[in-house]
Amino acid sequence: MSSKFKVQSSKFFNQLPNDNRRLVNKFLYNKQRTTNNEQIGFTLLELIITLVVLSILVMGTIPLTQNAVRRQKELRLRENLRTLRNAIDEFHRDTIGACPQGAIASGNFALPGGNITADPRSRVVIDDCKIFDTENLDRYPPSLEILAEGVRVKARGLNVQFGGAFDDKNATEQNDTTEHNKVYLREIPVDPMTGEKDWVLRSSFQTADAGSWDEINVFDVRSSSDNEALNGEKYSDW
Repeated sequence: MSSKFKVQSSKFFNQLPNDNRRLVNKFLYNKQRTTNNEQIGFTLLELIITLVVLSILVMGTIPLTQNAVRRQKELRLRENLRTLRNAIDEFHRDTIGACPQGAIASGNFALPGGNITADPRSRVVIDDCKIFDTENLDRYPPSLEILAEGVRVKARGLNVQFGGAFDDKNATEQNDTTEHNKVYLREIPVDPMTGEKDWVLRSSFQTADAGSWDEINVFDVRSSSDNEALNGEKYSDW
């Protein structure tokens, strides 16, 4: 039997005025309700322990999330560097035999003895000799922008009567004198580490540790970020 009924059954309780008995009953009811809530709820210590555990879990998750974002940026950086370097190499392949010193055009490659590249990946030859100055003897692109703007090219190969270099159609058809504009990049990609197109350039006449670009040609590109990658290397060394 509860305290409420014990008091109500006592002689003393029955002798109390009605108002006082109502107050006693109300007090006992509130006390019993508080006791029940304490039994089904959490103590202050339990709440503190729960919050500490949750905090540890959250703090452990934040670095994992940050590393995942960095890893995605690093993958994009490697991809963009590969895209830029492949475009530079393709441009350079198309300059083999192009633009002899002092010439304004690449000459007639349809004649016997013409300069035919041994690399089958190069189907055209650059015919815009104005883009090369006397210092750019290695014939790498004079700027990154020109890879996106494009250059004038024409077909590379022998005349059909002497045997074609390729049996299929190239970027320009064999024996076709029409000139075309070849684009090596749809657009210059962004460095994901800086969010800008602020690539560090190096010419074929410079070493890897050169402080600034000499503006002769673009032989290689690197990130301008000196931050450290997840593998411990600097992004600028990739």
